[in-house]
Amino acid sequence: NKLHVSRRQSISNGREAGELKQLSSRRKRKKTMLKRINEALPGLVVSILLYGVIVELIGVWFVKDRIAYSIGVWFGIAVAVGMAINLATVIFDSVTMGDTAHATRRIVTKSILRYVVVVILFVLFGYFQWGNLIAAFLGLLGLKIGAYLQPLWEKVKGRR
Repeated sequence: NKLHVSRRQSISNGREAGELKQLSSRRKRKKTMLKRINEALPGLVVSILLYGVIVELIGVWFVKDRIAYSIGVWFGIAVAVGMAINLATVIFDSVTMGDTAHATRRIVTKSILRYVVVVILFVLFGYFQWGNLIAAFLGLLGLKIGAYLQPLWEKVKGRR
C-alpha cells in the first residue's frame, strides 16, 4: 500500500515538473515572440509602458477625476501597444513577401485600417464616457514617445 502511494506521488511530482517545464517554455516563447516579429519591438513596448507610468504618476495629481484620468491613460497606452505590435507584424509580413507592389499595397491598406480602428475606439470611448478622452490621447502619444525613447532604452540596456 505504501509502495502504491509512493508511486502515485512520484507520478504526480513528475507530472508537476512537466507542467512547470511547459509553463516555463510558454513564458520563453511569449518573451521571444515580440523579438521574432521585430528586434526593436520589446524595447518599444517597454518604452511605451514606461511613458505610461510617468504620465500616470505626474498627471494624476493635477486632475479632479483621478479614476477617469487613469482609465484614459491606460486605454491609450493599450491602444499604443496594440498599434506597435500591429505595425511590426505588418512590416514583417510585407518584408517577407516577395512581391513589392503587393507588399506596398498591403502596408497602405493595413495602415489605413489601423487608424480607422483607432478612430472608432476613441469615438466609442468618448461617446460612452468610459474615461478621460484627453488622457486617452496622451496615452496614445506613448507610441510616438516610445519610438523616440526606444534607442535610449537600447543604450541603457547595452551598458549593463
